[in-house]
Amino acid sequence: MKLTICELSYLNELITSCVNTITCMSLFKNQVTNEELKSILCAHFPIHVEDYNKKVEFVKNVDTASGKLNVPELNTSIFSENVEVSKLAAPITINTNVTSLTDREIALSYFLTLKRAGKEYAIASMEATNPKLRQFLKDAYTMSCNHSYEVYEWMAKNNYYPIILSTGEQTGNISSIYNIIN
Repeated sequence: MKLTICELSYLNELITSCVNTITCMSLFKNQVTNEELKSILCAHFPIHVEDYNKKVEFVKNVDTASGKLNVPELNTSIFSENVEVSKLAAPITINTNVTSLTDREIALSYFLTLKRAGKEYAIASMEATNPKLRQFLKDAYTMSCNHSYEVYEWMAKNNYYPIILSTGEQTGNISSIYNIIN
């Protein structure tokens, strides 16, 4: 079975994105100072390499590509800890003369990369006609979701990203619009 031109185009874009992610993560692992964030990056790195390799397999020979991505379970802890919610995140100072990155800049860059990649995986998976490729792209989407949540947790715990809960009034306003279908 051959790839459709749409699948090939998406794979090309996703592979290029992987090159960027892996390159940036290599830099991030060498510059990060927070041990917890470093641990997250080091745990995620081989999965991104595997993701890249699987995509290259699909492009080189779709018939022999394994298509199975090792998707780690979602690792969550933020709401079981005493994280102060509804407080503003620490202000950001934009560095316009960067020679090295702060841990916050590393986490934010990686987080935004994961969010964008997740969106691309979701779109590509919906347009894939090859069932093995479609499942792989869905797995890659889940990987991006799970990884982004871990980075989000780290940023929230370190007051780098706000957790703002909705009020009862806001929830009431929205919930009053809808009724259960009987």
